[in-house]
Formats: sequence, structure tokens, C-alpha cells
Amino acid sequence: MSRLWYDKPANSWEEALPIGNGRMGAMIFGKVNTERIQLNEDSVWYGAYVERNNPHALRNLSKIRELILSGQIPEAEELMIYALSGIPQSQRPYQSLGDLTIDFKGMEGDISGYKRSLSLDDAVHSMEAIVGNNPFKRETFLSKADDVMVIRITSGEKQRISFSALLTRERFYDSVTELSEDTIMLRGNLGKGGIDFAMMVKAVVEGGSCEVIGEHLIVKNADAVTLLFTAGTTFRFEDLEKDLRKVLSTASEKSYDQLKQNHIKDYKALYSRVEFNLDGIEKYESLTTAERMKNAEKGQVDKGMAKLYFDYGRYLLIACSREGSLPANLQGIWNKDMTPPWDSKYTININAQMNYWPAEICNLSECHRPLFDFIKRMVPNGQKTAKVMYDCRGFVAHHNTDMWGDTAVQDHWIPSSYWVMGAAWLCTHQWTHYEYTKDLEFLKEAFPIMREAALFFLDFLIDHNGYLVTCPSVSPENTYILPTGVQGAVTFGATMDNQILRDLFTQCLKAAEILEVDDELNNEIKKALDKLIPTRIGKRGGIMEWMEDYDELEPGHRHVSHLYGLHPSSQITMDDTPDLARAARRTLELRLASGGGHTGWSRAWIINLYAKLWDGAEAYKNLELLISKSTLTNMFDNHPPFQIDGNFGGTAAIAKMLVQSSPERIVLLPALPNIWKDGSIKGLCVRGGAELSIKWANCQLTTCIIKAKHRLQTELVYKDKRIKIALEAGEELQPLL
Repeated sequence: MSRLWYDKPANSWEEALPIGNGRMGAMIFGKVNTERIQLNEDSVWYGAYVERNNPHALRNLSKIRELILSGQIPEAEELMIYALSGIPQSQRPYQSLGDLTIDFKGMEGDISGYKRSLSLDDAVHSMEAIVGNNPFKRETFLSKADDVMVIRITSGEKQRISFSALLTRERFYDSVTELSEDTIMLRGNLGKGGIDFAMMVKAVVEGGSCEVIGEHLIVKNADAVTLLFTAGTTFRFEDLEKDLRKVLSTASEKSYDQLKQNHIKDYKALYSRVEFNLDGIEKYESLTTAERMKNAEKGQVDKGMAKLYFDYGRYLLIACSREGSLPANLQGIWNKDMTPPWDSKYTININAQMNYWPAEICNLSECHRPLFDFIKRMVPNGQKTAKVMYDCRGFVAHHNTDMWGDTAVQDHWIPSSYWVMGAAWLCTHQWTHYEYTKDLEFLKEAFPIMREAALFFLDFLIDHNGYLVTCPSVSPENTYILPTGVQGAVTFGATMDNQILRDLFTQCLKAAEILEVDDELNNEIKKALDKLIPTRIGKRGGIMEWMEDYDELEPGHRHVSHLYGLHPSSQITMDDTPDLARAARRTLELRLASGGGHTGWSRAWIINLYAKLWDGAEAYKNLELLISKSTLTNMFDNHPPFQIDGNFGGTAAIAKMLVQSSPERIVLLPALPNIWKDGSIKGLCVRGGAELSIKWANCQLTTCIIKAKHRLQTELVYKDKRIKIALEAGEELQPLL
């Protein structure tokens, strides 16, 4: 049994528990007398798409490059703010949809036996309490199958359920309307030129009565009640009121048991594919999650927290990224604010990508698809940005985007805003999906998009001392110090740029070979690939971050961009590039010695990096720090404030501590910590299209079962053993290692 549970209601949003069905999300506080459920819908973004490309970019690009190459960094940065920034500077923000407040009547008496929990095994939230002598219970889930949130309210005694239900929004809505005696609707719009939104709640009452008075839905003296909620916008629904009414009507024709069964079946089809177990952790399950988190804050992270964190990450990805939904944003889907931190957008210089690190390895490929649909929508905007700003072919995106796939520069912040690698990095996810699934039809769709991203750089790159380099460039979001003492962020040919392009160009060439495409563009990509700057080792023994071996303004900076080649890429590996792997380790040591890993997502990245260095002790040490220092009471990742990328990065890291793969080999238990002495994991996926299940005892592998979904030829690696395997689709093998 895997669950989060508490013996007190949530006193803050950060203690509430999340549910979701991909496009809708809710945070449940679990209060007895007056329940609050904060609501989200993934397309509630303010405003419409605005063309923001700076018309002065192209005429100033040559001057900016001259200034950078001549070392006049402050002058270059000033001109970039004027000439390259989007007009206006900001993209659109994601917003909270609103709240559902349920004010219960007749709840006098002492409250005892209180418990609220979120079952990760079936994605159902429950709250139960005894009020006086009467037991009350509420079960809540957000169904993908029936596209509704279902709240089941029951009582031990008949005719004891009475309440008023109210839909509200902090601001910016137009009306609350009675649709029938058991249904109300709140409706509004998202600014000039923006889309309309609506949310509805319907009461299915057993016994008692239901009516609407003003904006309140009122239930009196019922035996049991099922509340059905749905919401949407004109981003998806053409006739908003009609379409949402139909969703509620269809759901109301089913019994509560049917709705629950449909929901659990749909959810388990994804969640149950993977199962992670560690021996000896059952004893911790009697402690509330709040108690376990308090122990963690004191430095006492129980080993069962790793399983809980892993299961929770998979749960969250299923809850906020399903086929047909928008991809997970900075907060997944769960945002309480009208003006959230960083607008709760898609930050594509690490955060959005990290959200999807667990998707393939954790057997949730379908949850990756919203990102691919989103990339497709970005392409036309990115093509225009490439042409207007840089006079380049192909498509480009900078460090941030929004629901509309805006690709122009966001903000006036030199260390990040003018980075041009966003689309390139996103496109590597398409190749990763193909490597894991061997889905040829998907590759046919993705290939032209990957090439469009590559095409931009064939035009954008400039020659410098025989190399092709990006210019302008930054290493997100870091700042260097010149020998003169001048500080700068803008540069040319930053290491991360070269590593991302090495992946993108290589992947384009591999895809072309698979799809039997042989043309001049292939030759151009191959020539450009050969002229990229190699990853280099600097004077301190670490990986060089910039073209020159500068000192850093913040030696403990949260970004470790120059280690992209170690993770998420595999350009640096323990078995193929040991010198670079040692330098990557030195980079991490220097970062951490200066206070690195102080944000949740950064710590999650560090765990992945140590996992790729096959260092279970350091990976687990940083996992403990992620849980103890950067995790909220409800186990959301704490940047601070809340960002969901740390949850997903941590989940991926746990998987990578147990299994790693490339097209050439599968590495078993590469970073197993001693504390996970005995355990098992089943259902993880590996490159080449196969599922893997393993068991270990006393930190030694005891069982490995590999099942091929496609024809598979690879090597299995465990410690100093290495064996070749070849399987046909559907074949299963239990090799002796």
C-alpha cells in the first residue's frame, strides 16, 4: 500500500493533496466543517497569442556578435536587452480556475477519528471523521475516463448530510448561473482576445432535497450525495455550456461505483506497470506523512520515503499529463494564484524537460505525448521567430514558452532570456521516446520537426577558429567573471549549447538512416556536427562551462548546465568516457562544496548526475537532502516556492539508480545504495523497446527478467559481467549474471 496520509486537515495549500486527470486538477484540504477544493484546468491561461518578436533584432544582430567576440560584454548585453527582447517582454500567465467550497451544516459535536489520505495505488482521496457519534466520509477523485471530479459524501446515519456548495474565483469572472435545481455554473473570460472558461457542479442526491438559491447549491437532509464537477475552456470546447452539461449528464447516469471503477481501471492501466519494493519499510507506514517529513527535516529520512517519493512522482505525472492534455507546466497543473511564480509557464532551459525525465523509463510513454503535441504547435511560431529575429530557416525557441507556444524572448534577464536552445532540447525528447518505444510511425512525425530545429542552427552558427559556435549564447542561468573583473553572462559557444547540438544533430542523422532519407540536408548536418567544440576539462579539473575557463560569480550555482552531457544526455559515461566522467564528478564536488543543490529541482538533477556516475552513496545522500530540505508537507517539491520538476527529477533518479540503458547496453543496479539492501523493481523500460524486472538481496543481483516488445540486440552489464543478448518481439529472457 502506497499512500500519503495525515491526522489533521490541511491548514495551507502546501499541505493540501493533489488529484488530477491530465487537464483538470484539484487540491483538497480535507476540512470537516467547511471543505475547500482549489481547482485548475490546464488551458486557463490569460489572454491570447500575441506576436512579440522584436523587429529590431536582425538589424542589430551583427553588432551584438561583434561586441561579444571582441570582449565588450556589458555593451553587448545592453544592446541585447534593447534589440532582442520580446515586445512586450512577457508571455502569458497560467491562472487558478477557482475554488469549490462546501459548507456543511449540522456538524455539531466533538470530532474524533480524523484521517485524510491519498491512495497512490488507486488515485482516490478520502477523508473520514466521527462528528459526535456519526461517522462521515468523503471520497474524491478526478476521472480521466468520465472527465469529471467525483466527490462522494456519506454518513453513518440517514438524513444527516446538509451543505451549501459555492463556486468562486478570486477575480475576473462574469457570472454564476443556476442551470437546474441541482446544477450551478461559474463562467468568465480570460481577457481581451482570450478564451472563455466555465466550471459546473451537479449534485446527485440520495434522499433529502436539492435546490439553488442565489449562487449556492443547497442540499438538505440527504442520506448520501455524489457531487460531479467539470470545467473547460473554448480552447477545447466549441459550445462551452452545452458540452460541459453533456459531460455532467453522461456521468450522472452512472452509479458512483461505476464511476469509481472506471477511474481506477484507467489509472491502474498506467500506474500498475511498475512496482518498486524495499524490504523492511512497512513499519514506517503507521506514521503519518507529516510525522515522516518532520523526522526527515531532523535528518532522519526513513528508507521507505524513497518508495513513497517514487510512487508519488509516477502518480503526479499521470495526474497532470495525459493524452489530449497540455504538458505539465512549472507546477504540473496545480496552481492557486492569479499571478503565480514565473507565471507557472514552461521554462524550457531545464524545468519542462525535467518534468518528463521519468516518462519513458517508468513505463509512462503515453504521458510524454502532451509534450510532443505541444512541440508541434510551437513550430510555426518558432519558424517566424527564426526568420524575423535571425534571418534563419528552421524553428527556434528561447528559454520560456506558454500555452500558445510563444517562442520570442521572455524577460530582460541576460543570464537566461537570450538562450536559443529551447526547441533543440525539446526535440531530443522525441528521439528518446523513439529509442524506448521503437515507434516508427511516431518517428516519421517527429523527424521533420527535429530537422527544423537542426536547420535553424545550420544558419545561426558562426565560424570561430575553425569551430561552429552559437552567438549570442549563455550557460543558463550562470554568470562568469572576466580576468578584468567584469561580470558577464552572454558569450559564444557555451558548453551546454554544443552538447545539445551534438545530440540533436546525431539524432537527426540516426533518424534519417532509419527512415532511409538521404539528402543534402544530411550532409550539412554531418559537416556541422564535426565542427562543434568538444567537451573539455578546465583548470580546476572539472568540465569547462564556457569557451574560456572563466571563474564563476556563484560557484554553488543551482544550474549545472555544462553537465548536460552526463545527464540527461549520455555523451559522458563511466564506461566510454572515464576521463570526462571524472571531470564531471569534480564539477559536482566543486558545486556542492560552494552550496549547490539549494533548490529542489537542482538537487534532483544532482541525484541523476551521481546515478549516472554509478555512485549510489552520493546519489542516496542527495536524495535524502531532496526529501529533508526541499520537500513540502504534502511532498510537493520546494524550489522554493513549489515547483513540480523536483518531484519528477527525483523519481527519474531513483529509477536510474537501479537501471540505466543506451542502445548499446543495459546497466543493472549501477548506483544501488547500501540502505536499499534487499528489494525489487518490475516494469521499468529500457532503450531498445523492452521491460525489465530485477530483484536483489544483500545488495547483490539475484534475478533479472527482460521482456522484449521489439527485436532487441544489446548487452547486459552488471558489475564486471557483460553478456550479449538477442530477443525477438514478445520473447522473455532470464539471463544468468
